[in-house]
Amino acid sequence: MSQESSCNYKEFELIYGLNDNPPMKDALFAALQHFLAMFIGIMTPPIIISGALGMSPQMSAYMISMALFVSGVATFIQARKFGPLGSGMLSIQGTSFAFLSTIISIGMGVIGKGGSPEEAVATICGVALVGSIIQMTCSRFLPMLRKVFPPLVSGIVVTMIGLSLIKVGIIDFGGGFAAMGDGSFGSIKNLCLGGLVLAIIVVLNRSKRPFVRISSVAIGLLVGYAISAAMGDVNFSQLEKVQMVSIPMPFKYGIGFDWSGFILMAFLYIITIVESIGDLTATAMLSNKPVKGPEYIKTISGGVLADGFNSALAAVFNTFPNTTFSQNNGVIQLTGVASRYVGFYIAGLLVLVGIFPIVGGIFSLIPKPVLGGATLILFGSVAAAGVKIMASQAITRRAMLIMALSFGTGLGVVFAPDIVKQLPAFAQTIFGSAITTGGFTAIIANLVLPMDVDDVEHHEMEAVCEDA
Repeated sequence: MSQESSCNYKEFELIYGLNDNPPMKDALFAALQHFLAMFIGIMTPPIIISGALGMSPQMSAYMISMALFVSGVATFIQARKFGPLGSGMLSIQGTSFAFLSTIISIGMGVIGKGGSPEEAVATICGVALVGSIIQMTCSRFLPMLRKVFPPLVSGIVVTMIGLSLIKVGIIDFGGGFAAMGDGSFGSIKNLCLGGLVLAIIVVLNRSKRPFVRISSVAIGLLVGYAISAAMGDVNFSQLEKVQMVSIPMPFKYGIGFDWSGFILMAFLYIITIVESIGDLTATAMLSNKPVKGPEYIKTISGGVLADGFNSALAAVFNTFPNTTFSQNNGVIQLTGVASRYVGFYIAGLLVLVGIFPIVGGIFSLIPKPVLGGATLILFGSVAAAGVKIMASQAITRRAMLIMALSFGTGLGVVFAPDIVKQLPAFAQTIFGSAITTGGFTAIIANLVLPMDVDDVEHHEMEAVCEDA
């Protein structure tokens, strides 16, 4: 392939372009498809975190509601664009899966010292709030950051995130931590229920109808939920104390801080920048905007700045870091609607649903095997996405060596966690994580190991595309 042909980008046929304002019925229909594609993804992290930290149904419902509410506000900021803040595109925001294992680790650390779930959330939000400053600062230096985090490094970290989360998914698949305590973990009933949800998602995902594929996770969860409710496994009486309407309250649970948790969180904020750059680039491409040059850099920088600002906003309103959702790019391609005005409708739907905690309360009661059947494939998809990112550049001998070192150290501390027991508590928290250990190894190895001839040619090709 010639340099010229490898730098060409396809122009997409759009029904409504970026700055077109569709009629209400068209905009609302497109918004509903985006909503279906993402609302389960937004709620899943707070549902998992609530269960891991032992939150009450009322607190869990509130956390889910705030996740939806903040995602709506964040989506509006991205689409509307305020000065340098926002991409000005149909960039949909939602709760990030990348932070999930780290958030649980920070929260469990607080609870392990005798703290309450409320104190755990206060610490998580404090760490996330300070960490978001790093992302906002880095948004001003994206070209430099992309050199430190090439696709190989970012792909390794995303893969490690997915592999780390699979443990959470498989535990839920078997019935969750509560099932481990009462002896029902891995029961035939739990495995069949989780397997059914998993099978539904896989079958629907292979459908020839794009709308069915996009809705596969939501349909799988709803079917599993309905079957569980019919079997009497859902206790709706827990919703009696859940408020029907809730006004968002800044720092409802207070604010705390933890230095070791901050190091982990800061690292993930930088990694999600690389992930967001990919998502925003795809959105720009689908919107027929430039994907190189000054305008592109301005768009991406605004989107990443909004990512950081919206994550700070999430921390203020007692929920977890936000990032752009890649699955919504599939909806743009499906519908041919790239209008950023559709983002206003999506934002309105999310905010509307978010101020009714009863919605979050209903979903917080999803049985663990049902949730595990969905998250197992979602988290596996995160790992697969990391592999795809790594494969976007030539896998040379040097790249293979960096991957081997990173996976060896990262997964090694997971398989043999006692290896860090002799380290100070601060270091144990940092290097006991597969994400940070494998990620730091990838960064250092990438900076230290000399490049192969193939790597040099790849970088030269990137330079040609940037200047084209």
